[in-house]
Amino acid sequence: MAVPPTSPRRAVFPGTFDPVTLGHVDLVRRAAALVDELIVAPAAHHDKQHVFTLDERVALLRAAVQDLPHVRVEPLAGLLVDGAQRLGAALIVRGIRNATDLEYERQMAHTNRTLAPGIDTVLLLSSPEHAHVSSTLVRQIARLGGDVRPFVPAHVAAALHAKLTAR
Repeated sequence: MAVPPTSPRRAVFPGTFDPVTLGHVDLVRRAAALVDELIVAPAAHHDKQHVFTLDERVALLRAAVQDLPHVRVEPLAGLLVDGAQRLGAALIVRGIRNATDLEYERQMAHTNRTLAPGIDTVLLLSSPEHAHVSSTLVRQIARLGGDVRPFVPAHVAAALHAKLTAR
């Protein structure tokens, strides 16, 4: 497969997005304002048990960002830097909620830079209103029957409810 030309204005925003939260959507909007094209890249994570399948996460993400014309959603498999190179992205965008995230993302950014020196990582701080929210927290609230609507888009809350009550 031919590798697309790398664009310094094309970025990939990877994550598991299980489920996509309002914090994720906020980061997508903010990152999209910084680049010509943003590729949101949900991936399977081998250490996690997902609520939603990869196809479901792709569909939920596409619905969440459908109003952003230069944002697309493409599933990602394998190493992030390999996927970024395949997609022609020169930037990786990651969100940071706290000091723990910062240390993890610093380590990953240095590792990715070693593996692919032409790709940089941009770290965006979460907006204060979303900094306490994680997909893990949302899944826990949903599994215990709590209201997740303050933390996720409405279509995601409905999908979570349907998925977890069908079990």
